Order: sequence, then structure tokens, then C-alpha cells
Amino acid sequence: MYPLLRQNIETTLGHSISDAVFSEFADCVFPKTFDKKTILAEEGKICRYSYFIEQGACYSYLIDQKGEKHAIQFALEGYWISDLYSFFSDRKGIYTIETLEPSQMLLLNKQNFQKACELCPEIDRFFRLLAQNALVAFQYRLAKTNSEDAESRYMEFSNLHPKFNQRIPQYLIASYLGIKPQSLSRIRKELVPKK
Repeated sequence: MYPLLRQNIETTLGHSISDAVFSEFADCVFPKTFDKKTILAEEGKICRYSYFIEQGACYSYLIDQKGEKHAIQFALEGYWISDLYSFFSDRKGIYTIETLEPSQMLLLNKQNFQKACELCPEIDRFFRLLAQNALVAFQYRLAKTNSEDAESRYMEFSNLHPKFNQRIPQYLIASYLGIKPQSLSRIRKELVPKK
């Protein structure tokens, strides 16, 4: 049951977990299928779930005062996604999360999240490591966005996330990198080896 979830937990922890621990945690999530372009969480509404992607793709974004969409996070198979601000604080969400493909996910609500963390120290540690890794990645991305040119940011993104580059629309990648779609198109053309 849920082999990708187990792999995600064990990879993050750096060791295997017992069947009993995994079974306890697996009882805290439930599967659900979503169509393409389904809104999973919405800015201004409380985010009730953290989502683990078994199959499919989605992203989170915010919309600025000019009505422009800014991609914040992408998630494919084996990734978690949520509006953690809303999920943990029970306040109105600051992000919208939307599927990019038909998706199969495992949903974890806050009550079951707390229950799992209280019952299983390994699961508590797993989520602490996930949050820690997310914070480190966010700070790194922020530093790079403010200190490197667009081509360098795109090259690093492509090297770190080749699957994203294949499955996420280019205009969303441009938004994520903080550049205009036309600039990304130009950068990609310049990077193609001349024949």
C-alpha cells in the first residue's frame, strides 16, 4: 500500500521504517483523484489538507494586485504540496494550489497530521525534515533570484529539476524564476547547440 509514500518517508529519514509505523501513518491519509485544472486550495480560504502526489502534477501560486499569477511551488510524483501558512494556522490561505494534469493524491488533514506525529516519533521527525528542507530550498531560491541573472537561474533549475522542465508549462517556469516568458524563450533558444 502506497509504495511511493513509503519511499518518500524512508528517503527523507535516510533509513527504513517498520511496517507497523508505516501502517499507522498510512491509516492517517486517504486517496483521492482529481481532474486537470482542479483547485485544491484557494487563496482566501482555509487550506484543510497537505497533499502527497502519487501520480500527476500541480503547482501553487499567488496573484498580485495587477492580477498576475506568480508560481511558488511545483509538485510531481513523490512531492508534498500545501499552503502551510493556512494549514498550520487555520487562517485564510495565501496561495492557490491547482492541478496541471489528472492527478492521484493522498490527503492528510491537520487532525491526522497531529495524530501521526504524536503516535510515531519517526513520522514527527519526517515532517520536521520536510519543513526544514523546504525552508532551506526557499531561502536558497530567494538568494539566487536576487543575485543571479535569468540564464543562470534557468540553467540551475533545468539541472536540478529536469522532470519539471519536461512537464511544467514554460510560462509557469518563467513565473517561478521571476522572468518574462519571452525572456525564457530567448534563453532556451540561445542554449540550443547550433548545428
